[in-house]
Amino acid sequence: MARTLHQHRRPLLRPAVGGPPARLGGLQKERPTAIIIAARRLNRAAGIIAISVLFDSAMEHYRGNFHNKAMWTPIVTSLSSIAVSAHGLADGRHRAHPVRDAVYVAAGFVGLVGTGFHIYNVTKKVGGFNWQNLFYSAPLGAPAAMSLSGLMGFLAERVRDNHPEGEPRVFGLPAGRVVAAATGLSLLGTTAEAGFLHFRGAFHNPAMLLPVSMPPVAAGLLAKAAIGRAGASRTPSKAWLAATAVMGVAGVALHAYGVSRGMGGWRNWRQNAFAGPPLPAPPAFTGLTLAGLAALALLREYAHD
Repeated sequence: MARTLHQHRRPLLRPAVGGPPARLGGLQKERPTAIIIAARRLNRAAGIIAISVLFDSAMEHYRGNFHNKAMWTPIVTSLSSIAVSAHGLADGRHRAHPVRDAVYVAAGFVGLVGTGFHIYNVTKKVGGFNWQNLFYSAPLGAPAAMSLSGLMGFLAERVRDNHPEGEPRVFGLPAGRVVAAATGLSLLGTTAEAGFLHFRGAFHNPAMLLPVSMPPVAAGLLAKAAIGRAGASRTPSKAWLAATAVMGVAGVALHAYGVSRGMGGWRNWRQNAFAGPPLPAPPAFTGLTLAGLAALALLREYAHD
């Protein structure tokens, strides 16, 4: 009898829109909706790309002795993007955050300006746009990664800014299709940068073909998802995107191996880490493919045909 009365004193919790409540630490907490899950995945993608930019720009600009004060800009911007992305991962609200929005837009702008600076860096060298200067001057495509981080974060806020019970839309279009299209184009741009630098290395290792072959296929699958039937099977696309994400992580190990092949190996890391293949670059593929997986999840969740 006492047990029955005790049970009746327990408060009744209303189930969440995204599913039944989950128990956490003895308390019940509402599960996030599909919209919040997708937004968090995009925040995570933006953060991973920003981490890649942070370490890549820090190493390259340190090598250049930060002779131009503007070279600190991508470091400050990427740190800000990482911070707001972490904030987005913890945010379960269905509305965009003005500070996150501002930081992501600023990141996109910084990436565009940085690309302009790198183009100028090439043009002022003797010979202008020739192969020597393009290969060994400031990499033209590197600052664009900052813009991609801003784009993924901006899309995260647009997806989040939807009613929990409706289909999420971005600029009046289905959110899944918009994110899939944007991610596919971003993968192609990142592939072009990797292909250019691996061409400089003469593709001497067969593994160097992976970042110029796997991401374009992933981009094609995302393009098909963006314009195809919403109810079509996403299993092959999901598997390929997952494999491409793993390739981005494995690329760090392969680049570390490339560094070890320099004279003195890792014992001479102060020179080889800067002269060898960039360690922080490959995870940009991982961040973008995670955004693609978020797009496929949205398309699957809100399929109507």
